[in-house]
Parts: sequence; C-alpha cells; structure tokens
Amino acid sequence: MRWLGIDYGTRKLGLALSDPGGSMAFPRGVLEKRDNEQLYGDLLRLIREEGVEGLVVGLPLRLNGQESLTTRQARNFGNRLAARAGLEVRFVDERLTTAEAESLLREAGASDRKDVRDAQAAALILENHLAAQRDEAGQ
Repeated sequence: MRWLGIDYGTRKLGLALSDPGGSMAFPRGVLEKRDNEQLYGDLLRLIREEGVEGLVVGLPLRLNGQESLTTRQARNFGNRLAARAGLEVRFVDERLTTAEAESLLREAGASDRKDVRDAQAAALILENHLAAQRDEAGQ
C-alpha cells in the first residue's frame, strides 16, 4: 500500500511517499499553501499521479502530549483531504520530528534549508507509521 506522509504547517506542508509496498519512506518535497483550493488541488493531483492509497498526517502535539490550535488544524486538514480523496487517514504524533530531521540532515552534511527539513520530517512521520504497522503485524 502506498502512503503519503504530511508534515502539516499553516503555510507549507512537508511531503513524503512510501514505496509501493509501504515499507520505506522517502522525502517528496514541500508544497506551499496559497489558498485551500490550490492546496487540495495540488495534493489530489499528487495522490492520483503517485497511486497513493492512504494518508498519514503528523499531529503537532505539545511536549506534554496536549493538543493545541495547530493540532486541531492538522486534524481538520487531514480529515478534509481524506474526504476529498476518498482515502483513509491516520494521524501520527510528530513531536520532535523536526529536530530529528535537522539532526539527520546535519549528520549527512545535507542542506539546512527549511523545505528540505520539512520533507525529511514528513518522511520520519511516515516511517513511524510504517514501523507501527509492521509491529502490529508482528513483522
């Protein structure tokens, strides 16, 4: 099953795709939001072109695990996208993925541009989901 991972932001979304078998995650870039119709249109086109079958959206929880306004916005966004695409959506705790992405990029000597970091954070969110699925399946 091919998944699209999304690191939700109010102005930009980091994107990642799994391989067709749903075992590995790869950064896919960043999508800038100009308005809602453009954003959903761009995402629906990507979903169609890449054969995406499921969505994984990171939930930006506070460090204490509590929800914030941004958490609710991410959840609303994920549910709206899922309804428009006719796909299931899973939400994954994304606490500290941006810091982890920065660390991985620094260790690799890669760019520290925010768009690269956001796409890497989306890949980490998606990897967390894929690993949880493997654990549930006992693999």
